[in-house]
Amino acid sequence: MRVVIIDYGVGNLANVAYAWQRLGVDPIITNAPRLIRQADLIELPGVGAMRDAMENLRKRDLIPVLEEEVKKGTFFLGVCLGMQALFEASHEDGLHKTLGFLPGEVMPLKRTLKVPHMGWNRLDFRQFHWLQEGLPARPYVYFVHSYYKTPTDTPDVIATADYDGPVPAVCCSGNVVGMQFHPEKSGSVGARLLQNMADYVRKE
Repeated sequence: MRVVIIDYGVGNLANVAYAWQRLGVDPIITNAPRLIRQADLIELPGVGAMRDAMENLRKRDLIPVLEEEVKKGTFFLGVCLGMQALFEASHEDGLHKTLGFLPGEVMPLKRTLKVPHMGWNRLDFRQFHWLQEGLPARPYVYFVHSYYKTPTDTPDVIATADYDGPVPAVCCSGNVVGMQFHPEKSGSVGARLLQNMADYVRKE
């Protein structure tokens, strides 16, 4: 299986790649359209600010390539900031148009609890999904974020975390999957989620 991790100027790519390597998958880190078009699964990781992330994608002419691949049916995984980029707009330091692969907008977390939402939290699955295969009922995963997808109750929201209210944690529609947490930092649960993605992509 060919996993491509998009290199668009964000950090943490080595850890993202190592999470796949532990599962026996040797991913390619690239921003070359030719290689992206050969992928079975594209991962868009992300840390930092949305303005910079979208600008980096534009500078590298990657947005049309990603749109083409999603439309074609290639599986696409957005993680943390990469998940937030999947929606229609982000209100992080202004209003920014994002990829629009899933419905909704990204808003700042306004909670009585500390922001950013950082650390381990449980996933509450709202509906059965193939990503749950082999997981405990309410598994722990690792979050670091200050923004979240709204509304929280659209059909694409597969799982939420409770942080003084529901926070969409896993979103999925067709071949597009978003994880607000970091699977590469989430131990055996994160590994299982990536394995489930790999198994599902192989079957398709």
